[in-house]
Amino acid sequence: MSTLIECGASPFIPGFALKDVRLENGLTVRVAIGGSGSPLVLLHGHPQNHTTWRKVAPTLAQNHTVILPDLRGYGDSDKPTSDPAHRTYSKRTMAQDIVMLMDALGFSRFAFVGHDRGGRVGHRLALDYPDRVTCCTFIDIAPTATMYALTDKSFATRYFWWFFLIQPFPLPETMIAHDPAFFLRKHISGQLKIEGATSQEAFNEYLRCYQNPEMIHAICEDYRAAATIDLDDDAARRYVGAYPVSVTVAVGRAGNGRATI
Repeated sequence: MSTLIECGASPFIPGFALKDVRLENGLTVRVAIGGSGSPLVLLHGHPQNHTTWRKVAPTLAQNHTVILPDLRGYGDSDKPTSDPAHRTYSKRTMAQDIVMLMDALGFSRFAFVGHDRGGRVGHRLALDYPDRVTCCTFIDIAPTATMYALTDKSFATRYFWWFFLIQPFPLPETMIAHDPAFFLRKHISGQLKIEGATSQEAFNEYLRCYQNPEMIHAICEDYRAAATIDLDDDAARRYVGAYPVSVTVAVGRAGNGRATI
């Protein structure tokens, strides 16, 4: 049985309330909720938390009930100990969290937008729970297997953390924990195309979470899962039930790397 604890107003997103929701699987998820109307879930990426949506959530809340969870392992959600197969942080497990969260909030069907890691969670959610999804949007990702298959020197240099974070425990955890502010600043500044897009206030919030050794380990496990169990899960479904659909694709001029469709 799920339980819900009110945690007050969001200090970052006007009109949104914070809640801690304990799911049926025992995980507690921090979520910000605001607005009214059809449910819309926004899933953040790495190295952020739900506050990454602070600039767009109030506008979306004019027409939707907007749900902003911290993914497991991130932000103020629980950070459970992982397992040798990395199943604890597989996208299948993380997608199940979101479905359980929406069950706890009373929504049987919903739309979602996923950015980066949130997009990978959303991709698995749409595959495993197609009857729960009304529509989906993926931002700044390509299928994990495709990204690995097309890796070259340019990609490996630009996205170094894909290969650093998957190194065996405790190598990346120890190195990041030595100076999390340095790692986080280099990670974010290397991706920005607009100077000042991440405010000091936002950086401080991300750093607050990133200084937690449990979150550092969870992030590494998220990426380790992507390189192992997630690839196995994706391969098992790649050609099962596939059918042609119309897809709208937008490519930003300042995007990283080359577009692959």
